[in-house]
Amino acid sequence: MTERLYSEIDWVTAQTAERKRRELEADELEYVERLDKARRKEELLRKAANGRVNKRQKVSHTSTAPEDELDDSQFLPESDQLQDDEEDNLSPAVRALMKKLYRPDETKNKEQELACTKIYYASRTHSQLSQVLHELRKLKINLSVSIASMDGKVAATVETKAAKRPLSELDDNSHSTEVGTRAVSLGSRKQLCINESIKTKAGDLDEACRQRLSEKGDRRCQYLPPMEDEIRMLDFRDQVLSRPKDIEDLVEAGHNAQTCPYFGARRAIPQAQLVMLPYNLLLQKAARESLGIDLKDQVVIVDEAHNPVKLSKLARLSSVTPPLHTVENFILALTAASEDGRVTFSMNEGHVEIKYQHLNPSTHFQEVVNTARSVVLAGGTMSPISDVIHQLFSTLTGDRLTTFSCGHIIPSSNLQTLILKKGPRGGELQFKYDRRNDQTQIAELGQIIFNFSNIVPGGMVVFVPSYSFLNLVTTAWEGSGLMDKLRAKKKVFMEPQESSAVENTLREYAAEIQDLLCNVPSLLVVQTRKTDSETTSKARKPGAIMFAVIGAKLSEGLNFTDDLARAVLVVGLPFANLASPELRERMSYVNRQEQSRSLKRAPGVKDAATELYENMCMNAVNQSIGRAIRHRGDWASLILIDGRYSTPRIRQKLPKWIGEHTTVTETFGDAMKQLGMFYREKRIAA
Repeated sequence: MTERLYSEIDWVTAQTAERKRRELEADELEYVERLDKARRKEELLRKAANGRVNKRQKVSHTSTAPEDELDDSQFLPESDQLQDDEEDNLSPAVRALMKKLYRPDETKNKEQELACTKIYYASRTHSQLSQVLHELRKLKINLSVSIASMDGKVAATVETKAAKRPLSELDDNSHSTEVGTRAVSLGSRKQLCINESIKTKAGDLDEACRQRLSEKGDRRCQYLPPMEDEIRMLDFRDQVLSRPKDIEDLVEAGHNAQTCPYFGARRAIPQAQLVMLPYNLLLQKAARESLGIDLKDQVVIVDEAHNPVKLSKLARLSSVTPPLHTVENFILALTAASEDGRVTFSMNEGHVEIKYQHLNPSTHFQEVVNTARSVVLAGGTMSPISDVIHQLFSTLTGDRLTTFSCGHIIPSSNLQTLILKKGPRGGELQFKYDRRNDQTQIAELGQIIFNFSNIVPGGMVVFVPSYSFLNLVTTAWEGSGLMDKLRAKKKVFMEPQESSAVENTLREYAAEIQDLLCNVPSLLVVQTRKTDSETTSKARKPGAIMFAVIGAKLSEGLNFTDDLARAVLVVGLPFANLASPELRERMSYVNRQEQSRSLKRAPGVKDAATELYENMCMNAVNQSIGRAIRHRGDWASLILIDGRYSTPRIRQKLPKWIGEHTTVTETFGDAMKQLGMFYREKRIAA
């Protein structure tokens, strides 16, 4: 009797689960069909917008920003902009009434409740997120669901490559539909606002937006539909999810639909399968709560995962931040200060600079790790990996942490890595801080670059430790006439310090190399590949040299593909300034943390602070190196110009795919010989 009872209970449970599954799958298919309609409607809206006599130009994220503020970091929303946004589509009267009469909304549309397991994909910059979306658009997915009829039987089945059940279980009565990934990009009002009357006014855009939404009648922002026109926002939400869109695409879609893309993107979060967002929206609890982001049982992917270790940089305030907001944020930081925080005072051009610095990056990360189903940290240049583990996962046990490092997709013959210890005149090359004014070494460096420019086809990218060093060497070369010799070989470009000038410089650099104004979109990805016909029909130019700074704009998030970087030179080791109060506090902190855990190092092994200091340097180097070799057919030479790269401690901190194939050249002649052989082989292979 007991066995029979248990058997009946199991049968009921299984039937209930099966019925629920079918209902969910039917809802999924219904929503996919809605998105297909939304996709077609979006195409009509785009055609209508393009067909107007007075065409509206596509608004980029840089169109209204001040010239000195055009920076991908502006993609990061302000932490306080999210607090009062939850009911911004309600009038003040309706909001007051709801507070008095609030009860659960029984008439909420079923499609609003449709949710799914999500991947939250976080990165630092707009350009990095846009690159992921570009790849995502290439994917074709076939959906498979069983549609339940009214009597509970399977009425139809939709075939898929990614079915939850084996294909053998599918009916003969089937059809297929191709769908894309439902993705949404989250940004700030600075990028997504389409109300020109607000954007053109000086002052706080977030406050101006909230003010307009609290107005009545014609004074209220016309792009956010009121509650009685909720279907307009739901319709736009479906357009957002109909195909992957980056920030510029969202702005264009908002203009076409005359609906706010800022709030439209937020409304799309529950139905999205992939949510693209900057670090601070993922790591700040208040931001997650305001957006309705619940990480429980969800998957989190953090791209360019070396960046969360440097989270304090995300807290910097731009020059357009109102002064009182700066004071307020500083006071709030002090009131929430813990033993992991430090206040530092320093002199900057005659002014005292006060900073609050949080020394423990794992604080922001801990709640994400504890809540999410899985957290994946990914990056092409995360070496040295020990730095990431110690600073972000110091409290995790070994069984919860898995590391994986793989080789590069390219064959080993496509990469040459040389360490250059001596210059053409035989002088030792060590670009230490105390030798920064060594004119002999500066002359040697100039001659090295000139000699390499005679061999390297296409583009050369030369990374130097700092802007001050770049100014120092270029001034010396101008005086000696070496710069004129360089310009006679290849056109010379310098990375500008103003972010607003970077994109234009990249366009000119790419055009000089390829004799073609390549497609360099506003997201600052330099990535062009010519067809065979283009290569044969146009004569190649001698190329160009781009002088860039390690740790600046060009050293991270940009792709110098193919001829844009046939050689990457890294000059010196960019060790941070030990006199910096922030760095001294951080080094002292990691030493104390190691001592508090009673960790002892083997004799002769450097302490945690020294390890941190070296890791910071090598992380920046690895980021610069990673700008070349961007696809399986790409090839380039990497030249590390400093004798210290030959030491075992430094070499082991290079990425595995580079360090395993590194050659230390004892003379400059040997380096020239190997470099010439490499490019000769590539010419023959072509």
